[in-house]
Amino acid sequence: MNPPSIFAARTPHDVADLARAHPLAWVVSAGAGGPWATPLPLLVHTDAAGRITGIEGHFARANPQVAALRADPQALLLWLGPQGYVSPSWMADRTQAPTWNYASAQCRVTVTFVDDEAATRAHLEALVALHEAGRPSAWQVPEMGERYALLAARIIAFRAEPLALRERFKLGQDERDDVRADIVAGLQRSGGEALCDWMRRFDATERPARDTT
Repeated sequence: MNPPSIFAARTPHDVADLARAHPLAWVVSAGAGGPWATPLPLLVHTDAAGRITGIEGHFARANPQVAALRADPQALLLWLGPQGYVSPSWMADRTQAPTWNYASAQCRVTVTFVDDEAATRAHLEALVALHEAGRPSAWQVPEMGERYALLAARIIAFRAEPLALRERFKLGQDERDDVRADIVAGLQRSGGEALCDWMRRFDATERPARDTT
């Protein structure tokens, strides 16, 4: 068995937190006229251990990917979290090479459409509640009034069953302490605080020693 990658998630919560912090994911599938790819806001459900157990979303009914997924329900969900270019200009050691740090995840799923008014409303209300949380004068679905039925008729909800998950958190785990510190400082100066937060989250206890030769 191959050893776990240093760029793998440390716990299932890492992937779930990434998907929740960056809910707009690409839904990619094959089928007639494909391949197809649509960016959609997704809701992720987890168990007590943080493992993703289900995913919800909705398509516009007019999207041709709906027909493609009805014929072949296999799809790939792609999340890209914080990411950024890493410049050697930030580093005391100018022999370092440029690279790119990022957090990403992909999940192979089976898609099932839920053509049910009550389920669609529950999905939309959950999605709105998530993204309106904490806002002053937070908006709620019932405020749409009669417009809700008109707009809801134009979408179709779906549930996605996870089949296989792959993630890559390339966040400087393989860098020496001095190089990593220079990367964090450079990112902070260039507005990359979100990426820094994830680098701190994956701060390794053992990294290559500083080369003093």
